[in-house]
Amino acid sequence: MPLKKTVPPQTRTSGVFLHVTSLPSRFGIGDLGRAARAWIDRLSQAKQTWWQFLPLNPAGAGNSPYHALSAFAGDPNLISPEDLAADGLLHLEDLEAETFPDDRVDFARVTQFKNRLWLLAAQRFFAASSPIRAQFDQFVAENLNWLGDFALFMAIKESRGTEAWHKWEPGLELRDPGALDRARHLLAAEIRRHELIQFLFFRQLRALKQYANKHWVKLLGDLPIFVSDNSADVWANPDLFLLDEDRRPKFVAGVPPDYFSKTGQRWGSPHYNWPAMERDDFAWWRARIGQLLGYVDRVRIDHFRGFSAAWQIAASSPTAEKGRWVKAPGLKLFRGVQRDIGALPFIAEDLGLITPGVRRLRGRLGLPGMRVLQFGFNGDPANQFLQHNFVTNCAAYTSTHDTDTAAGWYAALGKEDGDFFRRYTNTDAKEAAWTLIRLAWSSVADTAMTTLQDVLGLGSESRLNTPGIARGNWAWRVRTADLAQERFDRLRELTDVFGRAPKAAEENEPSHG
Repeated sequence: MPLKKTVPPQTRTSGVFLHVTSLPSRFGIGDLGRAARAWIDRLSQAKQTWWQFLPLNPAGAGNSPYHALSAFAGDPNLISPEDLAADGLLHLEDLEAETFPDDRVDFARVTQFKNRLWLLAAQRFFAASSPIRAQFDQFVAENLNWLGDFALFMAIKESRGTEAWHKWEPGLELRDPGALDRARHLLAAEIRRHELIQFLFFRQLRALKQYANKHWVKLLGDLPIFVSDNSADVWANPDLFLLDEDRRPKFVAGVPPDYFSKTGQRWGSPHYNWPAMERDDFAWWRARIGQLLGYVDRVRIDHFRGFSAAWQIAASSPTAEKGRWVKAPGLKLFRGVQRDIGALPFIAEDLGLITPGVRRLRGRLGLPGMRVLQFGFNGDPANQFLQHNFVTNCAAYTSTHDTDTAAGWYAALGKEDGDFFRRYTNTDAKEAAWTLIRLAWSSVADTAMTTLQDVLGLGSESRLNTPGIARGNWAWRVRTADLAQERFDRLRELTDVFGRAPKAAEENEPSHG
């Protein structure tokens, strides 16, 4: 009697990183609408499991998603105007006012244009009976823990020319109840508009996740460890941060000198008041993580080592060179999250100066770490970032949003490291990006990830971010014409060969359109 064929549970997966802002669109920035669905179709056809992107919160200083105005809110610039037109909240003629460059995001122009659209949409929504009004009311009721403070914060901020909350009048800065009540009365319409914008953002994000999952694609989001000082979170919850009597940060976060910067990185975010957070069992963190997991399938935890110990810099220090490591209660925090959700669907970004304590924390939580192949080629065969030293429980990357593209990285390699790369890979390195993709896909790593820039073989001109440099980041976009189908066919072939295709997609391939 023949043996019954059994199919082992799938652990090997792969995916592509592309931030939402980098998608093609005619509105100057990628969004959660038509182009995002077309991108999911491409990933599905290429048998990719994961679409990874950066935090979707409202970008703050330097247009960085890691300096957001809120750890809970969504970025209004990512709302699709076309989908709002389909809902009847915008008219097609509203969308024809401007043209934008298709290869870079002009954030100031995009924000001005889209703010005008959201004002029109709000006027129409509140002026008539909307079929989604009940959904809006339910959303507001379910998100009172953050939405009320955020909408008030944004309304006040707009009324004062978008200046930082530290410059507001004392009653508003220090959250005097009488001053806040007066602001709520005077800015009632603006507050409702910001509540509506958040409802529309999360409504589109929820629909996009449903579309992705229907096509066997899962969303891999990002959780920054710190929040901006100029955020609704610090303004509304000052006791949760290490602030002085004027509510300015006593210390700021960053990292000491490392691979990315000779003077370190001074992020400027306030440090947490961990004892205060422990007293309410990390309620702020658990709410934040729970909300994010309602809209994505998995989360990359940025700067995971900060949950073991974080670099603390005096707020007066202009660089990150001088500071100290301060312990954090990461295990207690994540045990609380486990009680809420069970298994932790996280990838720990464990790059940089990693100590035994960081490794123990990640190990006790059972989280996969990251292996960036670019970091492996220094001539040391024992380097953990070389493919033959990978472990199964990790995510292998060809590049990240903080590194150069694979092609740009290889072009800048010195003679010895370049020679080692060619000997290690047994190639002439004419396609360095695809050489790294093949290494990641063929490795033992459970998860293999690349960037769209590497799939397209692009150079340093398409780099998304350069750590330690405040300007000129986050703006790269891909043109529709550059999304060559043969590149995705090649990715599909590698995914098949190395057993990373979604099993459900193998059994029942979806229709597209």
